[in-house]
Amino acid sequence: MTDMAEILPVILALLLGFAVVMYVVLDGFDLGIGMLFPFYREEAERDLVMNSVAPFWDGNETWLVLGGVTLWAGFPHAFAVIMPAMYVPVLVLLLALIFRGVAFEFRWVAKPRHKAWDWSFAIGSILAAFAQGITLGGILEEIPVVDGQFAGRPLGWLSPFSLMCGLAVVSGYALLGATWLMMKTTGVVEERARKLGPVLLLVLLGFVAVVSVWTPLQFERIAQRWFSMPNVFFLLQVPVATALFSWLCWWGMRNGRTVLPFISAIAIFLLAFLGLVFSNVPYLVPPTMTVWDAAAYPGSQVFFLIGASILLPMILAYTVLVFWLFRGKLGPGEGYH
Repeated sequence: MTDMAEILPVILALLLGFAVVMYVVLDGFDLGIGMLFPFYREEAERDLVMNSVAPFWDGNETWLVLGGVTLWAGFPHAFAVIMPAMYVPVLVLLLALIFRGVAFEFRWVAKPRHKAWDWSFAIGSILAAFAQGITLGGILEEIPVVDGQFAGRPLGWLSPFSLMCGLAVVSGYALLGATWLMMKTTGVVEERARKLGPVLLLVLLGFVAVVSVWTPLQFERIAQRWFSMPNVFFLLQVPVATALFSWLCWWGMRNGRTVLPFISAIAIFLLAFLGLVFSNVPYLVPPTMTVWDAAAYPGSQVFFLIGASILLPMILAYTVLVFWLFRGKLGPGEGYH
């Protein structure tokens, strides 16, 4: 039983991390195109932008549900701390996703009086990304915990650091959206995405640099993790790889490549996530609650993992199938509506 109690939380943490990564990558680009929506003024351009993600966007949000359920069922003690600490940004996130989803569907049936839904789509996308970044920043800033329960203020998440994280996520998702449009569209939509992409890349790298300096200065545990020996030699590969993929993303955008910018942008996100993991493992609520402290009873974990082992291959198969079926570029006037 001791071995199971040690191993099961690690498996669940890996599942949680995988769900978070899949959500950030997949829903990140369609939130990103919503942020770029105001840069496309012509009706045909906006139709093409939305059609580029029409077959994918609702399936992408499945990963958010999987991640949330994994946190709730697998790590109820962490869930019970994070949710009251982050009620406001999580509520904003959910409402923004609802408005964005409704706008996506209603925009087509409300034509020609659909301007309000255009703005709902853009604003919902921005708020959803911003709320995700604020939630991340609030968790990294060390939620107050006493006797395993949240002991902070309702607005304790509101700080310069969390706001900066919110803006960083917005810029990152916008970059994913721009590189997606480079890969999936043609004509004016693609050309404008190529003009916006380098600017968004520079903004994102600026936020990455700020976070890389801010976190070790503010949190001693992170500074010790990154700059102690021999960790520094291994972890140095993360910023080196980030610089490499940033150059590849830039080069691909400037030289008309279609897939390389998108893949490179995803790699930058994965490296950022890897850096966060290195900084905080094994904590789910740093620096007080580890994956083992937060885990459910072993029997509950086994029950959840049985269900996840059935559903996860189905979700992956559906995701791969949809991306394969709707591969290729869309031209002006083409779409799925």
